[in-house]
Amino acid sequence: MVKRPFLVVAILAGLCAVPLLLSACQAVQKKKVTSQADLPRFTYPIEMPASQLVQADKATFDRFAASVRADLDRVNRDYDISDKATQRELLGVGLDLQQLAGDDRGALETVTALRQLEDKPSARLVTGLLAKSEAEAAIAARDTTGAAFEQAFTKSYSTAVGALPWDVVQDSMKASWAQARLASRAALIAVARSDLDPAVAKSHSLNNAQAWQLVDMRKSFALDLPLITQRAGVLGAYVTAHNIVKPDIWAAREVTLTPRDALTPVLVGIWDQGVDVSIFGDNVFSDTHATASGTHGLAFLDDGGPSQSWLYPQALMRRMQSYTPEQLHERRELQKILGGYVHGTHVAGISARGNPAIRLVVARFNDQLPDFTFQPTPEWAHRLGAAFQQMSDYFRTRNVRVVNMSWADDPQEFELWLSRTGGPTDPAERKRRATELYAIWHDAVEAAIENAPNTLFVCAAGNSDSDASFLEDVPAGLRLPNLIAVGAVNQAGDETSFTSYGPTVVVDANGYEVESYVPGGARVKLSGTSMASPNVTNLAAKLFAIDPSLTPVQAIELIKRGATTSEDGRRHLIDPKRSVELLRSAKAAPSTR
Repeated sequence: MVKRPFLVVAILAGLCAVPLLLSACQAVQKKKVTSQADLPRFTYPIEMPASQLVQADKATFDRFAASVRADLDRVNRDYDISDKATQRELLGVGLDLQQLAGDDRGALETVTALRQLEDKPSARLVTGLLAKSEAEAAIAARDTTGAAFEQAFTKSYSTAVGALPWDVVQDSMKASWAQARLASRAALIAVARSDLDPAVAKSHSLNNAQAWQLVDMRKSFALDLPLITQRAGVLGAYVTAHNIVKPDIWAAREVTLTPRDALTPVLVGIWDQGVDVSIFGDNVFSDTHATASGTHGLAFLDDGGPSQSWLYPQALMRRMQSYTPEQLHERRELQKILGGYVHGTHVAGISARGNPAIRLVVARFNDQLPDFTFQPTPEWAHRLGAAFQQMSDYFRTRNVRVVNMSWADDPQEFELWLSRTGGPTDPAERKRRATELYAIWHDAVEAAIENAPNTLFVCAAGNSDSDASFLEDVPAGLRLPNLIAVGAVNQAGDETSFTSYGPTVVVDANGYEVESYVPGGARVKLSGTSMASPNVTNLAAKLFAIDPSLTPVQAIELIKRGATTSEDGRRHLIDPKRSVELLRSAKAAPSTR
């Protein structure tokens, strides 16, 4: 699934969610978990739409929650999990369940455990902030409703937020304030209708990830929303009082090339959901040997057949324009469409910035796999694999030097897709079928990159604050000599809360409120590793334009050597100016001997 930029602020407050402290039972030989594929899957039969269950009476929802908790306890008892993101997820679900059950002292212990698992400085401070204040208020007021509870919460939350260092947490606090202002009961129900009801309608059940999401929504209904006014007031006062923007480090690192630099035209592929080629003028590649799609590259339909549109289909935009602001469910569906419509063009604009030698090549397909309405089959996966092979052949035969891939897919996305389209209800069988589909997909993407050895592929790390390798994300988790994965930092070079990481993520670039084009030529700011990746693509394209003899391995080395490492060693921030200077110094060296 495309790792979408944050086109709109999330409407759920505190959607990080999952389980309980690890079981003390050490007699059981635990199963070692080395990737997400080792984790068990569960299925929860549902007799009503999820959007109704989340609003059901306490007894009805408690029966569902009891099943979730029992399975959660099994995971903690039987599995040895070293991945911190997974541990955080499980603890987060447990925290939601504790709060719903009124176990406030246990919730406070879980918040402490969650923070100990955080590596990012901001997350270490703000994780569980809302839950901690809610639990403290419940203990002080001996209730979770009424004036005494609200006053206790406001006091606790104000004290906690006021003590936070602005220079560390400002991005998180701004996002939290925006979430608090947008959160509503109607918005939560709309999320349930869009994300969960399709699975119930087709499969009459939810898988464990969907069940955890529903538990988190119920917790938001029960505790978060009644306090939304108090929360928004505290956050607004904090942000307003401290709203000093961090300095931007990227302008000083920028390189802008001109025709006087004796550049060689460089073809750059945007392997994405489409590009509005009309706004890039001479920076678009025109092929003398047209494909079935046309002269600017290749484009494929959802079923793997050829498309003659370089952009996400316009018919979808007409559908979007028929929606009204009041239709929140439809608006959420609209957001999914809008993401695909603007994504590739925004990525292309970042990739092309400051480089008159660039020639954009379109490689369009729709990566929003779980949103497809048809059920995936091996035949479909092989058709898309054949399309990827055509793309790879095109990159190789046209000498496309850089390809940006701001998308990724993992086995769980195929499980979600099967759930939403009526796939097997048995969790083991659904996992087996998803694994089969993922293996075809994985091999097709890997083969496409290997088949074009003279092309540098640049990919986004992902936006789930997880280890891309543990998730088995493709392409971010692959290890290939002509592939580089990119994490996201903000304008000051600090890690974003959303960026994924892992051993394959070797450099970081600006992925926070990055300005670029959207279809039609307007410019907007979007955030995500989808925006960080094309900043590295931009640098690589400039290196190839200056020296077309570079290999992908050499380009990666220049990018890595030019990067600056943070004091904690976690971030490796690209420095285009340094990388270009390294290249130019190397080119000049023989003539000075």
